[in-house]
Amino acid sequence: MTDNNPNKFLNIVAGIFLMGFIVFVLKELQSILLPLFIAIIISFIFLPFYNLMIRKKFPAAIAIIIVVLTIILISNIASVIIITSVNSFSSEFPKYEMKFLDAYNSIIAKLDLSPEEIASMNNSLNIKNMVTDGKLTNTITGILTSITGIMGNYLVILFYIIFILSETENIKERLSAAFPDKDERSMNKKITDIFGGVKDYIAGKTLLSFIQAVVIGTFLWICGVDFYLVWGFMFFISDFIPNIGSLIVSVLVMIVMLLQFNSLLYPLIILAVLILIQNLKGNIIEPRFFGHRLDLSPLVLFFSLIFWGYIWGIVGMILSVPIMSMIKIIFMNIPATKPIAILISNSAPK
Repeated sequence: MTDNNPNKFLNIVAGIFLMGFIVFVLKELQSILLPLFIAIIISFIFLPFYNLMIRKKFPAAIAIIIVVLTIILISNIASVIIITSVNSFSSEFPKYEMKFLDAYNSIIAKLDLSPEEIASMNNSLNIKNMVTDGKLTNTITGILTSITGIMGNYLVILFYIIFILSETENIKERLSAAFPDKDERSMNKKITDIFGGVKDYIAGKTLLSFIQAVVIGTFLWICGVDFYLVWGFMFFISDFIPNIGSLIVSVLVMIVMLLQFNSLLYPLIILAVLILIQNLKGNIIEPRFFGHRLDLSPLVLFFSLIFWGYIWGIVGMILSVPIMSMIKIIFMNIPATKPIAILISNSAPK
């Protein structure tokens, strides 16, 4: 018993050291690894399209060129829409800041508070400091520009995508050749399950989030809500941040609607429809598509948000759930790591 204690201690120390080293590498090599992770996710999004062309007897090089050109076209159209919307938001939103400040002062005046109580409330809520000098606008536009700022590595991401897609063609054969002692059928099944699971999750999740964003943006446009393109984009991005992401955007939309329409009932009806759309998608449609693939423990999701947010900021928080989902799918298909996949799940697989 005592002989094992030093080994256990050394294993714990080695594990802590390894974790610290991984965190250091992820943070220090952010400029290299972040575009790589984004490229992996984009590659899996377009992998069904790429595989379709391969099945139609397109040469692999031609299929990759078509995928890359499609990505360039979509990203440029999206960039123009997003940049135009952000510029419009930056120029128009200060008016809402002033309306918010006027409404706040009006409420304070109706409360008939003493100057000391007003000063104490202002200091505790920090409302004036938050909305004056465009700080609230700068905060929201800063979030949007930091998300779109990843396109600064546009060429690097495209190069990564080209190499990743070119590797998917014969990876099964190479893995089978690398592990000749393993049962080939079992090995191929595991590889197929891992690639299929990750591909289906990433492509499906992105598609559902995009459809939800289009539905919400169209609904807000029909209802006459300002900045509907910005809100649609933010709902798309925030959908990758479980629970709190969509909640924060919904609260922001509600505040803007209250200031825009100067009423309570109409914004509440719109908010109720937004919540209904998100719940239909999150609680009914997604489970039917993904089953247990999205079944991650809320505690694991919370700590992954903190961890990846610390490592890569807002973009890391957005990528945290796709990364954890990919890790779970991979671990679930490897016998040695399957217990870890079960532990990070919200419920035991049936």
